[in-house]
Amino acid sequence: MAKQQQEVRDLQEGSYVMIDDAACKIDSYSTAKPGKHGSAKARIDARGVFDGKKRSLSQPVDAKIWVPIIERKQGQVVSVDGDDMQVMDLETYETMTMRVPEDEDVSPDDEIEFLEMDDQRKIV
Repeated sequence: MAKQQQEVRDLQEGSYVMIDDAACKIDSYSTAKPGKHGSAKARIDARGVFDGKKRSLSQPVDAKIWVPIIERKQGQVVSVDGDDMQVMDLETYETMTMRVPEDEDVSPDDEIEFLEMDDQRKIV
C-alpha cells in the first residue's frame, strides 16, 4: 500500500489520512489545549474515500500517522455496459472496468478524472 508517515499536527482539512486501514479525506480537524500532564490532542473527523464511511480519530499532535498516497488521474470512457464502463488511463493506456457513478450520465469518449490507490479507484 502506498503511504507515508507524517505528524498529526501537519494534517489539515481536505488532506488524506489512514484510519482503520482505510484511506479517508479529512472533513474537520480541531485541537484541544494540553492538559496539566499531557500534550495537545487533535480530533480528526474524516470520510472514507472509497467507501464513504465516517470515521474519527483522536491523537496527540506530535504522534506519527500514516497518510495514503492517492494519485489523481485522467481517463477516457471506452464503452458503457449497464452499470459498468470500460475506462482507459490516458497516461498508461491501460483499460479497466469501473462502476458508473449513480447520478452521472457517461457516454463513450467522455474524459473523466479518477482517484487511484493500489487497486482501488473512484471517479471524481
